[in-house]
Amino acid sequence: MVVINNRNNPWKKLVIIFLGFIVLSIGFGCIIRSLLAHYHIPTNIPAWTALLIVFGILVVVNLSVLPIPFGISIMLVAAAHWNLILVALFGSLGACLGEFSGYIFGYLGKRISIDEKMLGYKTIHGWIMKYGMWAIAFLSFQPIIPFEIGGFIAGVAKMPVRRFLPALWIGKFPKYIILIYLGNTLMHLIPFS
Repeated sequence: MVVINNRNNPWKKLVIIFLGFIVLSIGFGCIIRSLLAHYHIPTNIPAWTALLIVFGILVVVNLSVLPIPFGISIMLVAAAHWNLILVALFGSLGACLGEFSGYIFGYLGKRISIDEKMLGYKTIHGWIMKYGMWAIAFLSFQPIIPFEIGGFIAGVAKMPVRRFLPALWIGKFPKYIILIYLGNTLMHLIPFS
């Protein structure tokens, strides 16, 4: 019989956090939709205005170092009224601009703010040194490990910006398409949304 020890299996905790993130994102999306309907807030604004709002919110949300499901929730609501691909595009561009702050902090302040003994530092640093852009694309695409760590370490590793930002977008854009599509599908299954 195999026993999984939680202290030796950090993936279990990360998967639980990810599932909680999904539940919160969909919950916030349902709340926002309900508020829009209840207070008769018009959603017939021009698409370019809505997309710029999504862009701005994703910049602000991704400037923080905490994974906040509010950005995904906003994209879920926006995709119910406007083109899903455009919402994911503007959201991913805003997220990349916001995530760039972690890269800058890593680039400028490694000695001040990071301990190389930090859990996962050597692994992620090794991935970035070995795989470069593909490591960043993978880290920004996968939903379990917070990307802030990868952006910070890419800055520490002095990855060129011209390689960092496109790799970040290559991961975020398809991830947002998938999350928005699945989130909206799940929201339609909830009877009260």
